[in-house]
Amino acid sequence: MNQYEPARSSDRPLPPASGLPHSRSRELPPYRGLVAVDAKDFTGHPAIEHGVISRAVPDLLERSFARADLAHVWNDRRFPASTGDGFVFGFDPAWMPYVIHPWLHTLQDVLTEFNVHSAGTVRMRLRVSLHIGPLPDTGDEFDGNGTPRNDTHRLLDSRPVKAMLAASRESVTHVAAILSDRCYQDAVASGYTGRHPDHFVEVPATVEGKNFDQRAWLYVPMPSGNLYDRRILGDHVVDDHESARHDPQPRQDAGRTHPVATQQADRGNINSGTVHGGQSVTNTGRDSCGGDRIAGDRFGGDRIGGNRVDGDYTAGDRLDIAGDYVGGNKAGTVNGSQGDTVRGNKREKRR
Repeated sequence: MNQYEPARSSDRPLPPASGLPHSRSRELPPYRGLVAVDAKDFTGHPAIEHGVISRAVPDLLERSFARADLAHVWNDRRFPASTGDGFVFGFDPAWMPYVIHPWLHTLQDVLTEFNVHSAGTVRMRLRVSLHIGPLPDTGDEFDGNGTPRNDTHRLLDSRPVKAMLAASRESVTHVAAILSDRCYQDAVASGYTGRHPDHFVEVPATVEGKNFDQRAWLYVPMPSGNLYDRRILGDHVVDDHESARHDPQPRQDAGRTHPVATQQADRGNINSGTVHGGQSVTNTGRDSCGGDRIAGDRFGGDRIGGNRVDGDYTAGDRLDIAGDYVGGNKAGTVNGSQGDTVRGNKREKRR
């Protein structure tokens, strides 16, 4: 090969196969805020519309940042990239509180105007994900690649934020945003964002077919429809709510004991609820019915039409009550007919 001839690509050494993690200490890349957007139902539009949507997304983002007095965030964006049906870029994370609010709300307003004037040809509804993390930013064409970037796209494709737009009214809600837990903790929970934490809903961010499951926070500037959706909040949250709503028993406070009421019926039966089948009767060694003593005779838990047997005294004999006589200990299940109507002379002695 001539010494003046440029080296062919096949003659160049192979690129490094690994960054050699854990081999030596190195400086962290700078922390960057990340915003990624994705158009809902992009593939559902005719192919001729795809180019229109791809060009419209960054234009709408630029307009919304300018209207929110955050034009510098857009102008200074780092490692910007079109994703076909969306857009992603990095920015100085110091501006993250302002990106959460007022920018997301302003983006909702800009999309509302766009959809009103689009005459129904292309309705633009965007999912937005926000994240913070260390990413290479040296001016190289491969800047911005790393775990935070991957997680930002996973959040954008996660089940809750997709379900939010699906469950909301397309004429009202044009933006649904999902924040990583790091973004939420740094910008919202710490109080730097001009939105109360109650505006945000904790959700389990999962992606079908991907090994991704993270805590995240949903924020919708203009909500509509049913936010309480199993697809949005996740099975665990919904199941816990449903269980609490249908549980008739109040929860007991930890460490507290509650007195148990004890009821007693001498030679009788107390039902504290709906009773099916046999009755359980506890005998106390005394015979009584309606306050009158019936010496030596038992009623075995029989209910006599709700009436009292007043003033009748039967010494040493049993009563015939048009049903079964139950003798012995009735502390278990009583079988037989204990609920028969009493007919005839109830004071007739057994012959």
